[in-house]
Amino acid sequence: MKPFVIQQYGKSELAMFYFPKAETKKGALSNLKSWIKGNKELDAALRSCGMAPKAHSFTPKEVALIADFLGSPKGYL
Repeated sequence: MKPFVIQQYGKSELAMFYFPKAETKKGALSNLKSWIKGNKELDAALRSCGMAPKAHSFTPKEVALIADFLGSPKGYL
């Protein structure tokens, strides 16, 4: 396994890391959004750090929060 790098990722790109078997990037992103909304603490933390819902990417800070709450994607440390 390789380490998961905290950096800026496109939302669909990050979603595909968490859902590599999703048939489409849109499907993977929908799944990731559901996970985020289902985790009230994560959702609140992302909103408090200024996450823009319409942005096309996650900032490194947002990626770090997601990884902290959800763990690293499969295949990564």
